[in-house]
Formats: sequence, C-alpha cells, structure tokens
Amino acid sequence: MHLHPGQAEEYKKRHDEIWPELAALLKATGVADYSIFLDEETNMLFGVLTIENPESLGDLPKHPVMQRWWAYMSDIMASNSDHSPVSTILKEVFYLK
Repeated sequence: MHLHPGQAEEYKKRHDEIWPELAALLKATGVADYSIFLDEETNMLFGVLTIENPESLGDLPKHPVMQRWWAYMSDIMASNSDHSPVSTILKEVFYLK
C-alpha cells in the first residue's frame, strides 16, 4: 500500500485509535498478530498478519465497517474508486520455520 507524503503521523494516529468494531471484525474473521510497517523513504506500507483461514479475508471488503474504514483512510493513502487501498500482492521469497 502507498501512504501519501507527510501522512505517517496521521496514519499511525488513526490506527492507534482503531475502531473497536473494526478490531472485532478482524478478530472474528480469524486475523491475529497483525502488523503494518512503513518504509519512510518510499511511503510504502507493508502488512503482515496471521489468519486461520485466508479465504475468509474475501468477505471483508463487503462488510460495512470495512467499507467505512477504507473511506476514512482514503484521504491519506492511495485508494481505488471503492476506497479500498491500492495494494500489490508480494511474492514470498523466503520463509524460516
């Protein structure tokens, strides 16, 4: 994902104040250990999460809370027309068990 320049503090603030209903939705979907990292040189965001059933992520975009969160965040990051964040799926090149 890509954060607009100068929005790092606001992005962190909004996530520090994550809506309880969004946190509950993510947990109910099976999301755990969710972290987002920022490359300050490029403003690129990289999310890492653990989930019991990855297919369950497919239902999140339809949920009204998720749609409201995306709209809320769309002014500080690159977003698609539906307000979802512009994102790129990365290819895993290494994993240590």
